[in-house]
Amino acid sequence: MQSPIRFTTETEAITYVFESIAASGWQNRGLDEHTRDTHPTQKLLEMHHLLNTRREYAVVTGSKGKGSVTALTAKLLQSLGHKVGMVTSPHLTTYRQRFRINGKMISEADLVRLVNELAPSIDVIRAGLHDGQYISPQGIFLALALKWFDENDVTAAIIEVGRGGRYDDNALVPNALSLFTPIILEHVRYLGPTVERIAWHKAGIIKPHSYVYSLPQSPQVMQVLSQEAEQQNATFEWLAPMDMGRFVASTENGMRVDFGRYGVVELPMLGRYEIENASLAIWAAGNIHARLPLNPPLSHRGPEYLVHIRAGLESIIWPGRCQQLQDKPQVFIDGAINTTSAQSFIESVRHRLTQPVVTILAVPRDRDYAALYPMFAPISQALILTETDRNITIKFPEPEVALAEARKHHADVTYQPNVAAALDAAKAKTGDDGTVLMAVAQPVIGDTMALYGLVYEQI
Repeated sequence: MQSPIRFTTETEAITYVFESIAASGWQNRGLDEHTRDTHPTQKLLEMHHLLNTRREYAVVTGSKGKGSVTALTAKLLQSLGHKVGMVTSPHLTTYRQRFRINGKMISEADLVRLVNELAPSIDVIRAGLHDGQYISPQGIFLALALKWFDENDVTAAIIEVGRGGRYDDNALVPNALSLFTPIILEHVRYLGPTVERIAWHKAGIIKPHSYVYSLPQSPQVMQVLSQEAEQQNATFEWLAPMDMGRFVASTENGMRVDFGRYGVVELPMLGRYEIENASLAIWAAGNIHARLPLNPPLSHRGPEYLVHIRAGLESIIWPGRCQQLQDKPQVFIDGAINTTSAQSFIESVRHRLTQPVVTILAVPRDRDYAALYPMFAPISQALILTETDRNITIKFPEPEVALAEARKHHADVTYQPNVAAALDAAKAKTGDDGTVLMAVAQPVIGDTMALYGLVYEQI
């Protein structure tokens, strides 16, 4: 029986997706183990038989780079001939960017239709919840994605978790592969006060008798991951320096990287950190490809396999990550909101900088925002602080507090209330010949993409 049409636009559908958590009062904002419950999502997935499909899953977690690894792995599998679904978060300008098949984002018509089809089941689940309990938006989005993947015969899906893992709805899929990017101290309000506790949360994506691949980690994190893998009887491997691609030279649109048996590849990404992410994605794609049938078969050992991997690497598009938005003045944007990412961003673009340089910073208050100011101050003629209300769950420091901190490191520091005003102020200082650096949180990247009219329907 066809579900009644309750929603006709993306805005209406998304508003409904957030109704349950909104009705809970948004009070469940403590540690994940005390406030998050995946059982309502589990029930929704079971009601629609969404975990029964024979599909290969990889789940990706970490503190930085997990979106890039998700996109790269999906692109490589697509290049090898598979039909690949992808779930990422957060989005840049529309929720539809979170769901893609072979790089193409879901249409508004499909998103609205799928929410209409899921709504009766969601209503039943909500009716059985006690006060303060909710079915999470992420869980509803997961059900939407899996339903869409089923309709389109997707054979592999790469799923990025939100912030943790053990209590993350996206980790409900039966993934035979878990991928870990570097884990650092983050989201302490939700994951705990130590890097070991944060790693414990993220290690929760590992399934029994599965495969686990990790980029280099601190000794504390590595111990947590290896212990979890051992408890789950999982095969745990980590990439050593010899397994990484090697930077060869910069190009106009990215860099040339030596990926060993795959040769020197033109990687269309500016961030040096993407070399590690691409190296992990190559491992991941090989692991999943080995379990997926193809007609005709494509052996890992054959020259055609190398050709397809190279083609995938050379065609990747992943916006908002160390991306150049314009030439005169140069504008580079990155989600560099921790010191490690900021250092990588600076090193990745240092040789491209033209003077004068002005840096726009928008770092949430739950991050160590003050630590970034002394990193960008020495290379900048001025610092401009800004923020956004695009995502109401992400709060920024009070302007006067942030300004006081930044002025400890630079004399020319100002505040602008939004990214449009910040860019106008920055360009007034740089003229056409200089460079604007933007080290900003994901919602501000979204504001910037909207300002430039960039949607990226296909990546």
